[in-house]
Amino acid sequence: MADLSVKIAGVELKNPVMTASGTFGSGMEYSDFVDLSRLGAVVTKGVANVPWPGNPTPRVAEIRSGMMNAIGLQNPGIDVFCKRDIPFLQNYDTRIIVNVCGRTTEDYCEVAERLAEEPVDMLEINISCPNVKCGGISFGQDPKAVEQITAEIKKHAKQPVIMKLSPNVTDITEIARAAEAGGADALSMINTLTGMKIDINRRTFAIANKTGGVSGPAVHPIAVRMVYQTAQAVKIPIIGMGGVASAEDALELILAGASAVAVGTANFHDPMVTLKVIDGIKEYMERFHVGTVKELIGAVH
Repeated sequence: MADLSVKIAGVELKNPVMTASGTFGSGMEYSDFVDLSRLGAVVTKGVANVPWPGNPTPRVAEIRSGMMNAIGLQNPGIDVFCKRDIPFLQNYDTRIIVNVCGRTTEDYCEVAERLAEEPVDMLEINISCPNVKCGGISFGQDPKAVEQITAEIKKHAKQPVIMKLSPNVTDITEIARAAEAGGADALSMINTLTGMKIDINRRTFAIANKTGGVSGPAVHPIAVRMVYQTAQAVKIPIIGMGGVASAEDALELILAGASAVAVGTANFHDPMVTLKVIDGIKEYMERFHVGTVKELIGAVH
């Protein structure tokens, strides 16, 4: 029988499939369609130390082979999250990974401290947020900033820390090594790529923010390449994401070096896609007589 379990930073997941932050809420909207207990983990939407209103609308646009969004990390803040979302997720037999966002290092640390006593399994740190103290460049684009913020969050976090890497950089391995040097327990990658769409009929930007994050099948080959490069450069586990819409997509990332995968944009057009990915990985393992999914991690050289 195929063993789908994997371990990331000492935390065991029943299978390597989780949700990508920002595409699944905290599972409430999807729980009528998906048995959350079948998922390896639920990764929540980003949460900050205070409520964030997000960007002006329109903030989502469909593109060929994917979507573009500039939601602006709208969230109700950590107080509401702890009171509402964590108790909801505790009803299910799945790991809880909380995505954390902030505008300063202090913001991130405040949320990590607040979550230290909460029943959550891991923290995923979204370092694609603009660093207000450095003129708005995202933390994740500067290796020194990545190492510093990782080290600082590690001082405050009780749970393992996963650093979510931005692909909007020249050399992803430089950023990955910086996160590892700062003490990261794992990496998740890739976040969205920056893009732009123009409405030619209205002769204006399709998204009020002008630019947005591109996700979906269009970014998948880039994600596979970056996961492979990073797996060669660091020793910590990687959670791969970017355009995963099928078991084949997930297996590509695993063979490239990911220990687990996250499904994002595909949830919007097929709420049950995560379960199909889990079943597809199991079928693949049975077809090729693979005993444990661990045999597949980084098997391509």
